[in-house]
Amino acid sequence: MARYLFVATYTAHGIAGLGREGGTVRAEVVRALIENAGGRVEALYFGFGKHDLFVSCEVPDSTITAALGIAARSTGAVKAHVITLLTPEEIDEAAALPVTYQAPGE
Repeated sequence: MARYLFVATYTAHGIAGLGREGGTVRAEVVRALIENAGGRVEALYFGFGKHDLFVSCEVPDSTITAALGIAARSTGAVKAHVITLLTPEEIDEAAALPVTYQAPGE
């Protein structure tokens, strides 16, 4: 499974819902969303500032990840983006692949 970091910012409507439901209820909703799609939540944290929610998880593939994002964003209560996470070993494997690239101007 691939690892992702979902970073979300609640809209005014979403923050109002969070205030009514509380963090534990919202965390369980997010956890169920990911688990019902075949994924697993590694960590879930709320924050304050530019972003309100951080979810580190494993999801079977990018198509399912896109579906999760579409489902969450279609409510209008949250704006989110996804960051693909790679292990050090995956970076080692990528660095060892023979890739040819010419930088602009060279």
